[in-house]
Amino acid sequence: MVEIPLISSAILLALIPFVFVLMTSFTRVSIILTFLRQALSTSVPSTQIIIGLSLILTAYIMHPVITAIYEEAILPYAKEEVKKPETLIEKGWPPLRNFMLKQTREKDLELFLDLAHVEVSSPSQIPWYCVIPGFVISELRIAFLLGFLLFLPFLVIDLVVTSLLMSMGMVLLPPVMISFPFKILLFIVVDGWRLVVQQVVSGYQ
Repeated sequence: MVEIPLISSAILLALIPFVFVLMTSFTRVSIILTFLRQALSTSVPSTQIIIGLSLILTAYIMHPVITAIYEEAILPYAKEEVKKPETLIEKGWPPLRNFMLKQTREKDLELFLDLAHVEVSSPSQIPWYCVIPGFVISELRIAFLLGFLLFLPFLVIDLVVTSLLMSMGMVLLPPVMISFPFKILLFIVVDGWRLVVQQVVSGYQ
């Protein structure tokens, strides 16, 4: 009787990375920061810093959801008021589901409902295997859209520098070498990190 809960608890622990990466804001945040680094044509900040900043921002954005899950599921389980891991999942799922549904486009959700031939009359009836993929592709769409918008001003700088170098006959000089300082200067002048973080966080509020 004791081995089944232990196995279930081990499975729950193994699912934590999956839940954190695909069922939170981590996907959108990490992709946007990666796009930003590529737009700046630089290797800094490093991948470790991007992942670390993504983790911190994810914890900040998901704080209300984490608090609700802790109070409604984890705390009763720790106090042994809830003894079955299955009940822990049932109590912890609604706050996470509501967060994902709030960020999921209706088109993306309807896609997986239609593919699964599922009809629901309320959000609480939507199965998890429709909520999660719908949320993920919605996050990917928004992340790529914001990444495209981040690329635009830096692309303009690259085009201007390339045109100037070609008009001056300096074809062999790499345009990136000249445009890179101007990209960094523009990013500093507009307080880029603050604007990016503000846009990312406000997208979930």
